[in-house]
Amino acid sequence: MARGKGEGSIFKNPQGLWEVRVELPPGLDGKRRRKVVRRKSKQEALSELRKIKGELSKSHDVATSSITLERWSEQWLADVRKKRSPSTVNGYVIAFREYINPLLGRRRLDKITPSDVRRMHEVLFETPKDKKLRFLSDPPEDAEMLSSTYILLIHNTLSGALKGAVREGIIASNVCERVDRPQKRVAKEVALTIDEYRRVFAYVVTRPDGALWATYLLTGARRNEVIGLEVDRVSDVLDISWQMQRIKDISQVPESFEYRHVEKSLYLTRPKSQAGWRTPPVVDVLKAILDRHIGDRTSGLVFTDPNGGALDPAEVSKQWRQLLIDAGVNGDVKLHGVRHTTVDFLYEIGTSEHIIMQLVGHSTRGVTRGYKTRGNVGEMKKSMEGIVAMLQLPQK
Repeated sequence: MARGKGEGSIFKNPQGLWEVRVELPPGLDGKRRRKVVRRKSKQEALSELRKIKGELSKSHDVATSSITLERWSEQWLADVRKKRSPSTVNGYVIAFREYINPLLGRRRLDKITPSDVRRMHEVLFETPKDKKLRFLSDPPEDAEMLSSTYILLIHNTLSGALKGAVREGIIASNVCERVDRPQKRVAKEVALTIDEYRRVFAYVVTRPDGALWATYLLTGARRNEVIGLEVDRVSDVLDISWQMQRIKDISQVPESFEYRHVEKSLYLTRPKSQAGWRTPPVVDVLKAILDRHIGDRTSGLVFTDPNGGALDPAEVSKQWRQLLIDAGVNGDVKLHGVRHTTVDFLYEIGTSEHIIMQLVGHSTRGVTRGYKTRGNVGEMKKSMEGIVAMLQLPQK
C-alpha cells in the first residue's frame, strides 16, 4: 500500500548511504511522486527528512528534481515570448546571454543561493558598459560601468525566471526574494584640494619614483597613459598615443583592436577615442624632473618597476593610495581624481573649456580637437604653467 502524503521512510541502501523517501502529491498527470535524498550519516538523513516535511507542510509541495539555470532560462524565455512584447523579451534574452548565464548558468536551480545572487550584483557593478573593455583584467579607472538601473533590470529578470520555476514546482523558493535588490549607484569622485596638492607634490619629489607621480600631478593624464609612456614619445610634449593595459586573453580582442605586446599579459593599446590621442605640453618643472629621470636613455618605457619591467596598472593604484597616506593626505582620492583636480584648477585660473578638453582628452563635448597637430600647444602650456604659478610649486 502506498504511503500517504507527507509520510516518509529512512533506511540504509546497498551503497551504504542513508536514504530518505517522502511521498508527495500526485503530478498533473496523476502519477505518483516522491522526494528522495541520500546522505552519508543517519543524523544528516533525519535532518533532511525533517526539512522536507517542514517544507511540505508550509507549501504543500516539494521540488523533486532540478535543471540548470541556463536550461531553465530557455524554457522560461519561450514561455514569456507568448505574453510579453518583443522588445521586453529581447531585454530578457540579453540579460541572460551576456550577464546571468555566464555567472550562474551552470548552477542547478535548487543550488543557487542568496550569496550567489549577491556575488552576481558585485560582479555586475564592476562590469564596464563598453564591451571592448570587458576582456581587460583591470579596466581604466574612468571606464563607465553598467548603470545601477540596468543591474536592477538583470536582477528582476533572474527573479522572474526563478519565480516561474517555483510556480512550476521545480524549486521550492525564489532566492532573489531573500536578497536586497541592487541599490542606485552613488558616484562621487574626490579631488585634491590646493593644500593637499601642494603637500603631495612636495612629498613625491623626495621619492625615488617621484617622476611617475609628478607626471600625473602636472599633466592630468590617465593612469594607464602615464604607465605606457615611452622615452621616444617625451619631448616638450607627451605623445599620448598608447596606454598600458592588462589583457586576460588577447585572442578575445576585436580584429580592429591595435596593440603591442610588452610582457606577460601587459600590452600597449591605442586610446579608446580620438580625443584620447593627444599631445599635452610638458611644463618646465616637469621637464626638469623627467630629464633627470630619463637620463641618457633613448628608448623603452619611461617608468618601470625596480627590476626594469612594466608597471602593473592595479599595483600603481594601490601605491598611489599608500603614497597619499604617507604624505598625510586623504587616502580616498583615487589616482583618477587627480584628473578632476587638474580640471578644477584649470577652471579656477580661467582656462577656456576648449583648451581643457584638449589637455585632458575628454570627448564628452562637441569640440573640435586638433590632437594630431600642435597648433594649441602654446595655449595649453600657458594654462598648465598657470597652475604651477597658482600652486607656487618649486621650480626644480
